[in-house]
Amino acid sequence: MKPVVAVTGGKGLVGSRFVSDFAENYEFIHLDISDPVQPVDITKRDQVLTALSNKNVQAIVHFAAYTDVTGAWKQSGDKNGIAYQVNVVGTETMVQAANELGAQLINISTAYVFDGKKEGLYTEADQMSPIEWYGQTKAWAEEAVQNQAQNWTILRIDQPFRPDEFPKADIVHRILAGLQAGTLYPQFTDHYFGPTFIPDFSSVIDWSIRTRTTGLFHASSGEKWTDYDFACAVAEANGIDPTVVKQGSLAEYLQSSERPYQKNTAMSVEKLKSVVDFKLGEIKYFLHQ
Repeated sequence: MKPVVAVTGGKGLVGSRFVSDFAENYEFIHLDISDPVQPVDITKRDQVLTALSNKNVQAIVHFAAYTDVTGAWKQSGDKNGIAYQVNVVGTETMVQAANELGAQLINISTAYVFDGKKEGLYTEADQMSPIEWYGQTKAWAEEAVQNQAQNWTILRIDQPFRPDEFPKADIVHRILAGLQAGTLYPQFTDHYFGPTFIPDFSSVIDWSIRTRTTGLFHASSGEKWTDYDFACAVAEANGIDPTVVKQGSLAEYLQSSERPYQKNTAMSVEKLKSVVDFKLGEIKYFLHQ
């Protein structure tokens, strides 16, 4: 008998890769409002519990999130908006369901819970200090998990990408498409992030379920890149002259941007590396498409 794992957002960029990579390991139950047989609104506790009743669910992996940062910013302060409803209410519902079922809740979070002012890599000991609505809703979601869930794991990631194409293009595929079309906009030299290779991250989720490991972990690559250096690396990895990548400035961009923008979202993964039972790969080896 395979362990039963419920997933929200199992058709998304990150969730669908986990489901496909570990289809032989787990029996998956999808909590998805677009399901033609049993649609489930994750903000509705009764619908979630009905879908999971008598299933002996070992873990719930909560991928579903409203991740359009600009779209979320336009909803700032609106608790009836989709960003708050999915990110906060949906998470609260997953907490309630996991508690009632005695299941482990694995909540997928983001580096956007930080303000981006730190020069070095963010650690799990750093306090959350979101500066825009998306980050705020994800911070509230984390608080709900930590304060209310009985058996929880929070995994924070940043700029996830995968080796195969997906309808929603990730950062690597967006850069590559821009390079190939000659339309890539100037890349910031003063903005930093920590990309996440989705197959590696899928293995982290599997590890957490297998070992029943709980707690808060940063689960990106642990690397720190500027947008410009990353775009140049993508170009080189795919046989494109990196000199075509133009330099841009976040500081200049912010002069005309109304939405706040974190300067740095790179995170340390030393805590994760000290306990996980496999080796995380280096990003440079995953950029060829």
